[in-house]
Amino acid sequence: MPTSTSDLKTRLVAQALAEGFSAARLCRPTDIPEVPERYQAFLDAGFHGQMGWLAERVHWRTEPAALWPEARSVIMLAESYTPEENPMAAVARRDRGAISVYARGKDYHDLVKKRLKRLARWLIAEGGGEVKVFVDTAPVPEKPLAQAAGLGWQGKHTNLVSREMGNWFFLGAIFTTLDLPSDAPEVDHCGSCTRCQVACPTDAFPAPYQLDARRCISYLTIEHRGPVEEPLRERMGNRIYGCDDCLAACPWNKFAVEARETRYAAREDLVSPPLAELALLDDEAFRERFSGSPIKRIGRDRFVRNVLYAIGNSGMAALAPVARDRLCDPDPVVAEAAAWALARLTPPG
Repeated sequence: MPTSTSDLKTRLVAQALAEGFSAARLCRPTDIPEVPERYQAFLDAGFHGQMGWLAERVHWRTEPAALWPEARSVIMLAESYTPEENPMAAVARRDRGAISVYARGKDYHDLVKKRLKRLARWLIAEGGGEVKVFVDTAPVPEKPLAQAAGLGWQGKHTNLVSREMGNWFFLGAIFTTLDLPSDAPEVDHCGSCTRCQVACPTDAFPAPYQLDARRCISYLTIEHRGPVEEPLRERMGNRIYGCDDCLAACPWNKFAVEARETRYAAREDLVSPPLAELALLDDEAFRERFSGSPIKRIGRDRFVRNVLYAIGNSGMAALAPVARDRLCDPDPVVAEAAAWALARLTPPG
């Protein structure tokens, strides 16, 4: 007797949880008609900064049905990476670097994608059809789809928030040609709260639900090439890879669920690493230290640039010799960052 689509969906969700996902919900590729207009406004405002690829294949990024016309359902999955301690504690240690929670363990792209593929194979075996899996590696509007599927809503910081999980979770997607029952979309529960906006060190939110990436510390430390404008680098503090301030400020985190994947646990050497130690890394040492980490993706030069900005913001004269040692760095952006840091730590005259 053929399995009903409703029964298949029930078993699919149970299998997703058994695989280690925190939640699974379904929608259709056509359930986000508002996205094209919103996305174009984001591009027109120039909020994407140097991320030129965001202006490419816009029809795919805004209309999932155009990405794969044969797809009938989208399975959106959440995987928790809730930190064991308050990530803001690292920001207070001025001689140490603050690394975003998601980057303190193994690269989530690899872990989530393997889990997605296992679930996709299960779905093919049980229900047939064709599938495609995505985890932040293709032009898929994951957050709007997740809201349409009922996983959560895009908060005023533009990240997804869940009443059951807070906002510490990764997203993955499985597109399938199977026509499975959809879930009800989630509605906004931010209310009058503005904590995430107030928490932003660089005022990167020009309005609720809008992000100017050009001012976002995650963008500045990871995506931005070349020197960062001085007024912004001063506000970066000791954040050397990403930023968790708006996420940490969200009151819905009181419902955050514990991370089930032990490989997301923070590596001890990445919780609050000494800035003086990181500034000494050459390319080989950088690659070795960050093997298997998403930090490796930005390269040594951009990373050491960030470290030197943090040294300049530390207010600790004892770090001046570290900056001085990088004045002749082969990378001109790193050398400029060293000069800036040294000038801030050395008394005039």
